[in-house]
Amino acid sequence: MGRFLRTYAHVFAVGWQNTFTYRWNFVLRSLFSFVPLIGTVFLWRAIYEGHPEGSLATRYDYPQMIFYFLLSILVNLLTVPTEDEWQIASDIRDGFINSILLKPIDYFTYRYCLFAAYRLVYTLVAVTPVLIALWIFRHTVRWPEHAETYLAFAVSLMLSGTLQFLIAYSIALLAFWIQEVSTLVFIVYAFEVFFSGQMFPLDILPPAWVTVSWWLPFQYEIYFPVQVFQERLTPSQVWGGLCIAAGWVGAGWMGARCIYRSGLKHYTAVGG
Repeated sequence: MGRFLRTYAHVFAVGWQNTFTYRWNFVLRSLFSFVPLIGTVFLWRAIYEGHPEGSLATRYDYPQMIFYFLLSILVNLLTVPTEDEWQIASDIRDGFINSILLKPIDYFTYRYCLFAAYRLVYTLVAVTPVLIALWIFRHTVRWPEHAETYLAFAVSLMLSGTLQFLIAYSIALLAFWIQEVSTLVFIVYAFEVFFSGQMFPLDILPPAWVTVSWWLPFQYEIYFPVQVFQERLTPSQVWGGLCIAAGWVGAGWMGARCIYRSGLKHYTAVGG
């Protein structure tokens, strides 16, 4: 167990060093990730001014809506994989994975440690832009009233990041069979953008769509953590959602393992 921990702690440290080399790239990326929020502010201001008594007001007032999008950008910054699927597919296509197969290293754990190191660096670098955004939109910020909300939010963030990594990892593993996975990545990304709540809060959709999205994995990437932080869910809905998210993480992990084992049987080692 000690050797296992030392091995992957070293992988994490290497990932940390490699990614921190490009910290200014992270700063610029995190800064410009808030640019769409400016357009969102003007868009929803126009919507609310045009329909001051509309049905949206029964679910979200204007500050709540802006805070929703501010939180969604924050969750996206903290959890979304960045180029992991391309790197994994490249490892397989170019034969770099050969060097991993020859070592007592589990490829999934290796890639997850690199992902975790990248997200930690990104989080540290993005702290300043996030604080600036929170100050600019401070009139929309409504902090949770209950301490347990912060714990539930933290758990939902960890599940969100792991779930998104598993989806990216599983798609990238298809490089064992096909040369280019970009089409599949963009197809899944289209579903993620819609059903994760990046475009708008899912609960403004018709009830049938809300019910369907509750059982899909995508809403647990962004929408669910944001709803938890805004305390728009009952305690039973929070714990039910965390259980569903954990279930998707477990299913994703088993599915990724199966794909990986099948891919190795099909794999013809080249390059490396």
